[in-house]
Amino acid sequence: MTQKTQTGMMLMTSTPSQIARRVLETERDALDRMIAELSDQFDAVVDLFLNLKGRVIVSGMGKSGHVGAKIAATLASTGTPAQFVHPGEASHGDLGMVTRDDAVILISNSGETKELADIIAHTRRFSIPMVAITKNADSTLAAQADHTLQLPNAPEACAIGMAPTTSTTLTMALGDALSVALMEARGFDRDAYRVFHPGGTLGAQLLKVSAVMHKDDELPIVSPDTDMGETLVVMSQKGFGVAAVVENGRLVGIITDGDLRRNLNGLMECKARDVATPNPSTIEPDVLLVEALGIMNDKKISALFAVDQDNRLCGLIHIHDALRAGVA
Repeated sequence: MTQKTQTGMMLMTSTPSQIARRVLETERDALDRMIAELSDQFDAVVDLFLNLKGRVIVSGMGKSGHVGAKIAATLASTGTPAQFVHPGEASHGDLGMVTRDDAVILISNSGETKELADIIAHTRRFSIPMVAITKNADSTLAAQADHTLQLPNAPEACAIGMAPTTSTTLTMALGDALSVALMEARGFDRDAYRVFHPGGTLGAQLLKVSAVMHKDDELPIVSPDTDMGETLVVMSQKGFGVAAVVENGRLVGIITDGDLRRNLNGLMECKARDVATPNPSTIEPDVLLVEALGIMNDKKISALFAVDQDNRLCGLIHIHDALRAGVA
């Protein structure tokens, strides 16, 4: 609720949380409408983008442009090559970025954004497929488009009904729907997603054990018949505080610092097989690094050997490797 003062200014009588709920309810209702009224051209747009030789070019002015940049980024990161082109820059040379192999998404709530005129003309001149996202099905943009994804005629969530709020939420959600539909149609899986997200926490969460494990000459390997004196030398040289007892290429046991302490009496007269713990916890190289970290935390161990399905030793992952990769 608001009240007008003598100077014409509006005073807020609702609490901030009441306003927040009103905004969220308004946008939720609009999303419900878009679900019910989803354009029957949506499938055709997905098919168009799936069969493109080039990229999806996204453009819009003002808040629509900000949302368009996000849509382009989401498309690109989920397997659909895409790029945002600012309409102002397009009119000053960047139209050269839009080729005959591309398709274009133009975003305008009213469908009458003047800054889009040059891009519209460019797509018509060179027969470049163009998709309109707009609330106004009778607009210039919709009339020129090959496909129109119409937004519901829902009110903006602000008190004056003018600030882009509901409309931008709807546009962003529609962009997400397009991206996910294309993602699933392409069979774009976690491995493919990791290729496009190698950095930061997300990239770390999708790393596999094989990407960071130690292998070959780095591994502390002894045979079951190795004297414990030599075994201690191997453990010391490799610096992991553990040794793999390997027979015919297969991991048959491990020796840890704890095993050494439990067998101090007569240790130097023992062979590796006498001290080793059989059937140790292991992991496969293709498992996510975060899962390996979970096992190490659960077992309270600092190192984990990676083996294949035949229990052949492939590598070793240390908790410090997880820390360096940004997982822990």
